[in-house]
Amino acid sequence: MIVNMLAGATDEQINHIVERIKECGFQAHLIRGEERTVIGVVGNSNQRRSELEALSSAPGVEEIVKISHPFKLAARSVRPEGTIIELGKGVAIGGNDVVVAAGPCAVESAAQISDIAARVAEAGAKLLRGGAFKPRSSPYSFQGLGEEGLKLMRQAADKNGLLVVSEVMDPSQVTLMVPYVDVLQVGARNMQNYHLLRALGEIKKPVLLKRGMSATIEELLLSAEYIMSGGNYNIILCERGIRTFETYLRNTLDIAAIPVIKSLSHLPMFADPSHGTGRRDKVAPMARAAVAAGADGLIIEVHSDPERALSDGVQSLYPDQFALLMKEIRAIAPAVGRRIA
Repeated sequence: MIVNMLAGATDEQINHIVERIKECGFQAHLIRGEERTVIGVVGNSNQRRSELEALSSAPGVEEIVKISHPFKLAARSVRPEGTIIELGKGVAIGGNDVVVAAGPCAVESAAQISDIAARVAEAGAKLLRGGAFKPRSSPYSFQGLGEEGLKLMRQAADKNGLLVVSEVMDPSQVTLMVPYVDVLQVGARNMQNYHLLRALGEIKKPVLLKRGMSATIEELLLSAEYIMSGGNYNIILCERGIRTFETYLRNTLDIAAIPVIKSLSHLPMFADPSHGTGRRDKVAPMARAAVAAGADGLIIEVHSDPERALSDGVQSLYPDQFALLMKEIRAIAPAVGRRIA
């Protein structure tokens, strides 16, 4: 359930409700909005639930709302106006702007990441994406440059005024990565790595949480709930394609998931048309569709020489193709009341 506080509720009244929730054996998650404060109540104790319900008449409380979904903190009712995540450098996720992250699947060298960073920044990207740790299907495939890759990406991003998003694969990598990245990405294979999700709940760094390749929408939101239950509410969800019976494309990008999730949850939503299709010629059409469907951002693979890329070259756009795509989505965004950051 959630406790909606009155717009004029004092800090004393809010703190009193938080303490009473804890006394009843539940967790209290304080979420402050621009106009009012909401307190999320999480826990399995039913013995003192009636005491919680009695708080509806406490000073400063507007109403107590029961949430029927298994995801409590991620539910739209917790923050009907939607969550906006400030990343710095004037970039915010979840507002009127559609934000684009672009870059190679993996950081391969200083020259490679520096060149791509300059090209995507010039075209209008706000985040540089790139993998320093790569989860690959084959143990013999390129696994990434590790910390050296993070350093190279940070340098390239700073030189071009970009933020950094990169994938974290294990709880042990969180502390290592925090100084280098602005957003920690959880890949599809790790969406239900609960040890990793709990570790990310203990920090305040924003998390880009990708939908698992066979995960339902509810399972994605419950994975977000793991992070939020630890106290980190800075989560960006990402539709990256799911496995279906169709074999022509690598995955099936579930465009419908974007409006569905935005109706269920207050968390901002990205789309990944690169992994969602696995084919360079299908990335731009799906990116355009995602913006029209209400995505708050896109994450797109770009490589200066895809034929020689160490991973995912077949789905990576050439820089000129990316620049053209940016022009196309700048024309689409205003039609749905948005703009490209």
